[in-house]
Amino acid sequence: MSETRLIHGFHAVTAKLRHAAEDIREITVAEGRQDGRMRELLKQAEAHGVRVIATDAKRLDGMAGGSQHQGVVARVAAQARHLTVDDVLENLAEPALLLVLDGVTDPHNLGACLRVADAAGAHAVIAPKDRACGLNATAIKVASGAADSVPYIVVTNLARSLREMQEQGIWVIGADGAAERELYAIDQKVACAWVLGAEGDGMRRLTRETCDELARIPMLGSVESLNVSVSAGICLFEARRQRRG
Repeated sequence: MSETRLIHGFHAVTAKLRHAAEDIREITVAEGRQDGRMRELLKQAEAHGVRVIATDAKRLDGMAGGSQHQGVVARVAAQARHLTVDDVLENLAEPALLLVLDGVTDPHNLGACLRVADAAGAHAVIAPKDRACGLNATAIKVASGAADSVPYIVVTNLARSLREMQEQGIWVIGADGAAERELYAIDQKVACAWVLGAEGDGMRRLTRETCDELARIPMLGSVESLNVSVSAGICLFEARRQRRG
């Protein structure tokens, strides 16, 4: 039997049913739950021929590792599509808009970043293999379906990957609170990749030095930094605003 992993929560499971139902081996649900949300999920599962098992809350809690599963856990194929940046770029009909995360180790933050990337129409989220949390069940749940709609690309050497993007005409912009220019002064109508580090720590030195330029989000209050997903939303939606003219 091929290797599998578990995902949980209505958003994550229904998104998998919509985008890749063939990857679902089985869905385990809370026995006795018959509200509208559950009925709709069961209807979709039946339409795709996915096996559904009803069980008690204690077993679901164990499967989800204590996380908030909302009464639904799915066992899915572990192998993910191993996309590369080139795979994403070759099919674009507009200038690339990429989100690069350096040092984001909290799966809640990764999930939120994926959700923001989906909302802003980013073409991919890119992160290093090391110093990153990876796309685990918690990140997938927080992403609310975006983990199946936005490619998540893991690279071995982030600085090298950024240089390869630059060679393909992508302008690499690093978000840095100490930068001289504000993000609103940066031309984002061209193909670009926003690089963000973890809240507080920011980007690593080599990552920062590889960027074509740095830009800051103007902070008008007393706080010194924003959550990385909030910063990502500000940067990506500013790119969208500029592209809409």
